[in-house]
Amino acid sequence: MRDLFDRIIENKGPLGKWASQAEGYFVFPKLEGPISNRMKFQGKDVITWSINDYLGLANLPEIKKVDGAAALEHGAAYPMGARMMSGHTDYHEQLQNELAEFVHKEASYLLNFGYQGFMSVIDALVAKDDIIVYDVDCHACIIDGVRLHMGKRFTFKHNDPDSLEKNLERATKLANETGGGILVISEGVFGMRGEQGILKEIVELKKKYLFRLLVDDAHGFGTLGKTGAGAGEEQGVQDQIDVYLATFAKSMAGIGAFVAADKEIIEYLKYNLRSQMFAKSLPMVYVKGALKRLDMLRTMPELKAKLWENVNALQNGLKERGFDIGTTTSCVTPVYLNGSIPEAMALVKDLRENHGIFCSIVVYPVIPKGLILLRLIPTATHTMKDIEETLDAFSAIRERLENGTYKRLSAAVAAAMGE
Repeated sequence: MRDLFDRIIENKGPLGKWASQAEGYFVFPKLEGPISNRMKFQGKDVITWSINDYLGLANLPEIKKVDGAAALEHGAAYPMGARMMSGHTDYHEQLQNELAEFVHKEASYLLNFGYQGFMSVIDALVAKDDIIVYDVDCHACIIDGVRLHMGKRFTFKHNDPDSLEKNLERATKLANETGGGILVISEGVFGMRGEQGILKEIVELKKKYLFRLLVDDAHGFGTLGKTGAGAGEEQGVQDQIDVYLATFAKSMAGIGAFVAADKEIIEYLKYNLRSQMFAKSLPMVYVKGALKRLDMLRTMPELKAKLWENVNALQNGLKERGFDIGTTTSCVTPVYLNGSIPEAMALVKDLRENHGIFCSIVVYPVIPKGLILLRLIPTATHTMKDIEETLDAFSAIRERLENGTYKRLSAAVAAAMGE
């Protein structure tokens, strides 16, 4: 037997071991100033490509006015208590009704946060005899939600309909034995690669197999589809998504989330979502703020049009310069490069210090060893000047990566860390 903390002290984990070199710069960085296309990082002006403010709502005067008025009227606490006990208001109901209508569902229910809310939805939907089949690249909140399940679960290869069908065959055989049902889980947009989930192919399999489909559309809500209702609307299968999840943290630039489905399912979830039954209600400042943001999604299509103008300019520019951006079909713009973690750190430092470009860096264990992923999030606030400067900077850092400049700069770091 040993002290529980011995393992933690001895092994900080694949990312934690870099804390002394990375913290405050590569991880846990501090961006300052108004949320916008250009902010400050360590006193320097940078073009920001790491903010999920897709439609540019965060710093709009009309948004800040509503947020400020709600805070002035209600403070940060009202309503107090969980929804079931004392935290329910007409505004919560109004927001739920408007969200349901926006995503073409009968009803919806507010969630305090996307992460814990999505986990709780999965936990509430399945019993021990049920089987979950989910895309292997699903977000961490879905993986953690699946971990709560006391029954069987299977993964299918990312966006692979053949793999899905094989696992549905396995799940169907098992469900016939247990007497349970099957829940399939995918995402509207996969946040790292930017690929839309194969929702059309998944719902086509409903003709052969009995299952229900849950979709996490955090990155698709507000950005995809004719009206912004998300990936299901974009692919023409919104009515076949049985349980639809989205967060306010992306296109709505706020806090909170919601689940939408048939009225009977939402009624069940209202009384069985542990993360909402035993947690404080979403404060009024966020509810009223979300109502205003949703109204702008509905009435200002020019925001989404501007977003996609920037997305297309950035992604086409990268492809024209020979960069690998994978198979993204969304606003999420990944740029794949080959290199080690020390090289990635040197590369990103060069981008920020010498080119004024701030974007997220993703390395192992999130992606395979030897790969560097630079993740860009275009927004409606970016300009063509931002895009041109970024394209020039990426051409410059790629040349330095390929000629070994970053390898030489990072040699001391790599040696120190035993790489």
